[in-house]
Amino acid sequence: MTQKPKDSFAERSRQSLMRRANAARLALAARAVRPAAPRATGATDFLTLPGYGDVRVYQRIADLLGISNPFFRLHEGRASAETQIGGRALVNFSSYDYLGLNGHPAVAAAAKAAIDRYGISSSASRCVGGERPVHLRLERAIADHYGVESAVAFVSGYATNVGVIGQLVGPKDLVVLDSVIHNSAVIGGVLSTANRRSFPHNDLDALDELLRQHRGKFERALIVVEGVYSMDGDYPDLPRLIEIKRRHEAWLMVDEAHALGVLGKTGHGLAEHFGVEGSAVDIWMGTLSKTLAACGGYIAGSEELVYYLKNFVGAFVYSVAMPPSIAAAAEAALACMHQEPERVERLQSNAAFFLRAARARGLDTGSAAGTAVSPIIAGDSLPAVFVSEALFRRGFNVLPIIYPAVPAKAARLRFFVSAMHSESDIERALDATVEEMAAAIERMSTLRLPDISALQGTG
Repeated sequence: MTQKPKDSFAERSRQSLMRRANAARLALAARAVRPAAPRATGATDFLTLPGYGDVRVYQRIADLLGISNPFFRLHEGRASAETQIGGRALVNFSSYDYLGLNGHPAVAAAAKAAIDRYGISSSASRCVGGERPVHLRLERAIADHYGVESAVAFVSGYATNVGVIGQLVGPKDLVVLDSVIHNSAVIGGVLSTANRRSFPHNDLDALDELLRQHRGKFERALIVVEGVYSMDGDYPDLPRLIEIKRRHEAWLMVDEAHALGVLGKTGHGLAEHFGVEGSAVDIWMGTLSKTLAACGGYIAGSEELVYYLKNFVGAFVYSVAMPPSIAAAAEAALACMHQEPERVERLQSNAAFFLRAARARGLDTGSAAGTAVSPIIAGDSLPAVFVSEALFRRGFNVLPIIYPAVPAKAARLRFFVSAMHSESDIERALDATVEEMAAAIERMSTLRLPDISALQGTG
């Protein structure tokens, strides 16, 4: 892999940007900025909730600096590789529609047909209201996709991790998480009351040593990793993970939310990428909201696993069933992915092109591995927001990922690359990113932070 020159203009600019951003952050901290006491201190006042005052003060700082809120923007139509916001057409790098299947005629037709047959809602949980053929077909298709015995669909991807991890392990067990695992897996571990440990990101030697030291103290052990990590765009060594989990008699759970349709020659995910049988992994988890253009989550694995989850996991038992139209859309999208492998090929070509082009321009791509998730590291949060806003004005929708979602000095622009982007889209966006990084350096050099004390106590 070619390394970018250490003395490149972009590298010097990035380092200067980080130094200035860190100086600004330290100056802000030195002023001991704290939100004033809320207008009321009663236990029923929502302003007393932890963090509420901080967010309001940060919003006032952004207002004074002329920074618009990059989050919760109103999209006025279908958001794929292009979107429309405020009447403007933008190239969109903030969509999970990796294969462009959201709006695919076959997917839309399946959803409409399900509405005509079943209505909008399932109207009850599957335990109470009974099954629908569309749910069973989706689950059979997912199980066949992974080459395992069975699968179960949940109404929420987040709730899938929380509910399943929370139920599978308990106080006598051990759950081991990659240090950058998705929040849903962390919360699932907390709710399980299991003993929790984490290992440095993708450091499987550390995982092996952790299990060597601690596995014998617990009845069961569960290892949880992601197929493609949602902030970094890299992935773990699956064959090594399987060897480790077998030797230490642990379950292995792989979250394929960003790997399905992205990795492997035909988009089958991490197992296909490494040439591993799907049955070698105990628990495949994924979401329907990315490549499959729907909403919800799933677990695929053995018959025994799925039977247990359908009877004991509250997120399934006590939740209304997935709307039939969503299940039908997801099933159709999975079929389209299998029938149109050129979409996966285009996505993988675009993702590899993005990584090469970004590195050629001296941009810091962190540990990105040329998948659909492609970060550009900016350093501290403020310059990341500056660059995101400038790109938005220039017609590119790219959101910043800032602390605490990532470490304080690892704020980034997170590009989601799709099969529907052109190489021209990617090159223009990266050229603009280089220019706006340099402009952000200049802006940081002249930045005068507002008198925060004047913002306190203003409600």
